[in-house]
Amino acid sequence: MGIKYRKSYKFALKSSLVIVLFSTLLLMALQHLFFQINWLFTVTFTLLFFAFCFFVLQYRVERFIYRRIQKIYKEVSILDESVLRNQPVTTDMQTLMYEVNKFATDKKVEIESLKVQEEYRREFIGNVAHELKTPLFTVQGYVSTLLDGGVKDKAIRKKYLERADKGIERLIDIVNDLDMITKLETNELKVNIQTFDIIELFQNVFDLLEMKADKKDITLMFDKDHYRSIFVNGDREKINQVVLNLVDNSIKYGKDNGTTEVSIESLTDKKLLIRITDNGYGIEKKHISRLFERFYRTDSSRSRDIGGSGLGLSIVKHIIEAHNEHIYVESKIGVGSEFSFTIEKAVKK
Repeated sequence: MGIKYRKSYKFALKSSLVIVLFSTLLLMALQHLFFQINWLFTVTFTLLFFAFCFFVLQYRVERFIYRRIQKIYKEVSILDESVLRNQPVTTDMQTLMYEVNKFATDKKVEIESLKVQEEYRREFIGNVAHELKTPLFTVQGYVSTLLDGGVKDKAIRKKYLERADKGIERLIDIVNDLDMITKLETNELKVNIQTFDIIELFQNVFDLLEMKADKKDITLMFDKDHYRSIFVNGDREKINQVVLNLVDNSIKYGKDNGTTEVSIESLTDKKLLIRITDNGYGIEKKHISRLFERFYRTDSSRSRDIGGSGLGLSIVKHIIEAHNEHIYVESKIGVGSEFSFTIEKAVKK
């Protein structure tokens, strides 16, 4: 809120005029009673006395108000003292109240933000502890059994060591995913932009996940035959991780005898839209806004039985945003889900 002039000047001006007017009239009355009125003396006295009153009042008012405002600011910790010194001191209480309310509102917003962050931190730490605890206790159980004598039985030894190894692999996946998210959030993990064939990348992911899809009789396919190459610009390794996570999720949470379909559409002259659609169980609307949060699960017990670190979609979102692109999700219970993201077209040479 801008102030055109300092209100204390206006206060000092009016106060000085009142005092000087009274003093001048008093002086003229005294001259009239006891002497002859000397107009030169009277005018000179009036001007000098006005100047004296104005500057004394201005200085005293500023000091008076400054000290009290400074005390208020110190007590409520609204504003730094150095900031106060840079602002004109004002007797305009409306302006003062505006400033105080403004800073109070800012502090309230800041406190609310800190509360949200604290709640998120508490939930995040709880999720991390839970995710790490499960495989740790599993590995500990198998190792303890072997130490208690199970190591002498070759069949038990091999089976328990294999299960312990899987638990350790899950721990490594969680740690690696957390490390990647941290680097993505702090911009430590740079994207290496290159030109590559997105059709070839999808085909490689299909080949990698073919056996997993066959176990549930899920068909991996394009919406139409893509024999020609479609080139895009991006970090091939990280986009591969995005595609791998999204296709893998469609298999994990898809129905038996279902499909995972990929379509590639031209969105603009410079952008492609990649769609990955399944006809699985779908996601309730209340969960969609939180899908990309770290460790967030729509069905905790079922999701943990299926496996995974719980960080896949969060990593996907960070990778896409690191490319300055966007990711979208649409889902309907009993119909299926569609995850889509934009990517830059490669310039044809």
